[in-house]
Amino acid sequence: MKLKVTVNSIPYEVEVEVAGQGSRLPAIVIGGGTPVATPAAAKKSAGGGKSSQTTGGGTLVAAPLAGTVNRFLVEVGETVDEGDVLVILEAMKMETEITAPTAGKVTAVYVAQGDPVQGGQALLEIS
Repeated sequence: MKLKVTVNSIPYEVEVEVAGQGSRLPAIVIGGGTPVATPAAAKKSAGGGKSSQTTGGGTLVAAPLAGTVNRFLVEVGETVDEGDVLVILEAMKMETEITAPTAGKVTAVYVAQGDPVQGGQALLEIS
């Protein structure tokens, strides 16, 4: 997964490799507060037994940090390739591109443009 990080007004592209298919980063909470439960986490706590990465056979794409949904570049039903930019988040006047962790079809969108999101919150699902 590629991330764009800006430090002291200098942008850096960072490539992060996630080990294992079933692993998922925990919620990132900056400045306190409580992480928002994703649909997968809700199913797991309700006895669904699914990991926070997949729901109903799909892969959840979560916000890596708290911010505001600036714009969506995909719609439900659209086919995406691994690495495609799906959503742009804005945090502290900086934009972060959220990319597809896997190829597939966008099957659900959980937030709308302009919505505030927390780190770890599900944005959309790819099956």
